[in-house]
Amino acid sequence: MYAHPARSIFMVLAMLLSAFIVAPAVADSTTELDHKSKAALDRLLAKVPAARTLNAKASAVLVFPSITKAGLVVGGQYGEGVLWRDGKAVGHYSTAGASYGLQAGAQKYGYAMFFMNEKALQALDANEGFEVGIGPSIVVIDQGTGQSHTTTTMQDDIYAFIFGQKGLMAGIGLQGNKISKLNQ
Repeated sequence: MYAHPARSIFMVLAMLLSAFIVAPAVADSTTELDHKSKAALDRLLAKVPAARTLNAKASAVLVFPSITKAGLVVGGQYGEGVLWRDGKAVGHYSTAGASYGLQAGAQKYGYAMFFMNEKALQALDANEGFEVGIGPSIVVIDQGTGQSHTTTTMQDDIYAFIFGQKGLMAGIGLQGNKISKLNQ
């Protein structure tokens, strides 16, 4: 029996979305999450000089080592991360988002947000979660262009680096995400 290619693609994407929706239920333990987050931050700092510079000046760094994003017209993403301050894990957070539009595929990636001042850091726990794009200004820095940034050109509240992209979705950003503190 011949299966139409569009139907096959739809079935694969439906399975990926199902796995994505179940993923939050099998969250890592905080110890495992701390370890993965610290390892991801260490790799980023080793590879990107601008990240090292920001890390030295940041009030805190929020690291999401693995976020899963999937969609077929309607999409979503979810991941869990750790807030690091003075080398210590001081909080655990989730990031989640939904989207609608011309999209298809699945992707995994991570990101780190460098909070450059206390005001930006306080916004993280204000209200019912931190919505990316509302409040403090966030600058997303590509690992490649991060080479040209210096402390004199970096004057914003929060800097984010996206890393470890794997998958089949074109285009990635932080718009539409909500970051919430996990109760653990």
